[in-house]
Amino acid sequence: MPDNRPIGVFDSGIGGMTVVKSIVENMPGEHIIYFGDTARVPYGTKSKRQITEFALSDVKFLNAFDVKAVVIACNTADSTAREAIEEAFPDLPVFGVVDPASRMAAETTVNGKIGVIATNATVSTGAYERVITAYNPEATVFMKACPLLVPLVENGRIRTGDPVIETVLKEYLDPLVEEGIDTLVLGCTHYPLLFDTIEYLYPELRIISSSDAAAAKVLGDLIRKDACSENTEAAGSERKYFVSDDAAGVDKLARVFMGEDLGGTFEQVNIESY
Repeated sequence: MPDNRPIGVFDSGIGGMTVVKSIVENMPGEHIIYFGDTARVPYGTKSKRQITEFALSDVKFLNAFDVKAVVIACNTADSTAREAIEEAFPDLPVFGVVDPASRMAAETTVNGKIGVIATNATVSTGAYERVITAYNPEATVFMKACPLLVPLVENGRIRTGDPVIETVLKEYLDPLVEEGIDTLVLGCTHYPLLFDTIEYLYPELRIISSSDAAAAKVLGDLIRKDACSENTEAAGSERKYFVSDDAAGVDKLARVFMGEDLGGTFEQVNIESY
């Protein structure tokens, strides 16, 4: 039977809205509950214990809405707390961004050389390298931490032709290209907003968006389980957005990630009560 319950999505901030955008594009009729932990962002500077604690409370909040699945739209939380979430919520389907993007990269590369750009925290876990080589043992993975990209994206420096973002991208990506990579994974949910600029600078690269890969994985699983919503039109879907800090002004940043059609407004919640 169709399952009309919502899909829950969480991130340490608003970057996970790129996953919501991909879900909406692929499954316009699905209801969505989004939580951005803006009071405790960034997760990348926290300890593994604290990241896990935060992620568990995020899922507990989403689960209060009787969601049919949860998407960890945060590479740091996915690579750090995924197992703890699955153990704490054994009956809840949990999807991440690392595994689907890694699998897509492993299957896409021709020469076996794959670059991954991500935050410092995600790079330090080694999660992408482990998962990619599990799918393709012959692959060589080149990791690159890109700490300047998140603040630039959040300040709207995403357009092709912007000399600031192009200079920073070349600083990070030129060494990977010199290593001979033919595939690049955007291992942070902020980075899909740079897809067009990266493609312009490096047209020879096969670019994998972790947000698009995650949405495709969710869609495939729901179809396989016959658990999609019976509603198929965006007009009939409901989207609710929550943050853990002041919701005022969040809409503007969210539109950078999501586009103009948010389909809902943001509400502040006290995540520490979960």
